[in-house]
Amino acid sequence: MSKLVTDQADGLRRLLAQTPTRVVAVAGMGQGAGATTAAMSLGAALVQQGKNVLLLDEHCPKEGSACDVWGIDPLGNLADVAAHRLAIEQAAMRAASGVHVLPAPPGVAPDATDPRSMWPSGVVIVDAAFDGEGRLSALAQGADELLLVLQPQPSAITSAYAGIKRLHYAHARKQLRFLVNGVADVEAVQKIMSNLANAGSRYLAVSLQPAGWVRADPRLADAWRLGQTIVEAFPTSAAAVDFRRIADDMGRWPWREAAVPRAPLLSPSLSSMPSTSHAVAA
Repeated sequence: MSKLVTDQADGLRRLLAQTPTRVVAVAGMGQGAGATTAAMSLGAALVQQGKNVLLLDEHCPKEGSACDVWGIDPLGNLADVAAHRLAIEQAAMRAASGVHVLPAPPGVAPDATDPRSMWPSGVVIVDAAFDGEGRLSALAQGADELLLVLQPQPSAITSAYAGIKRLHYAHARKQLRFLVNGVADVEAVQKIMSNLANAGSRYLAVSLQPAGWVRADPRLADAWRLGQTIVEAFPTSAAAVDFRRIADDMGRWPWREAAVPRAPLLSPSLSSMPSTSHAVAA
């Protein structure tokens, strides 16, 4: 009965939502986690499902950004659209994958910029960049969902948990989703995901929801060299199958009220918090 009530409530929220646009911020927990690869691949997978996808690239024009990998040079950025200097159709550029890409360097557009107002249907993916203090931009903070990408190695999981602490105290996030990238042993990573979710609930009172995993795949490097995502270049590969599965699941994530960016909270030092490395890096 409770599941039926939850499903009905979720459906009602969808009907009453002011816009059908879902905004998902994707952020990497550590160097080389693969967040940009995930953001691009999920975008390409969503396009293949018939979704209208806009990727806001906070890393552009850096090497390895979505703009760089896809080899595109949009005519404007998020600030141009927010200030009505350019329409979204003029400023953004459509990649070969079908994903529309718009540069969104942090601090360029006003903090109150809401991508839902410029992209009235479909999915907006923010390839989010952290500042020097480990905080997110106002754009990423305002997303419906924050999807963290991390690697499965014990040291990477422990480092990711420390980053989750920082996010929690900086932005008071109560719920986060996470994706484990580069997985060699699915059974082992399922245990790690469970441990990480339990640690977040126990020590931070944060709901850490597993979004799934992406298997390690040698074709990822080949796709990157070709300037494509693995979903485009090698659609039958293991990683492409995983990205499509996660993209499909995204359509069933419950709708929530858009997060409201808020000032960072004063946080205790990480050294004063209980250590959970033994729990999350089993």
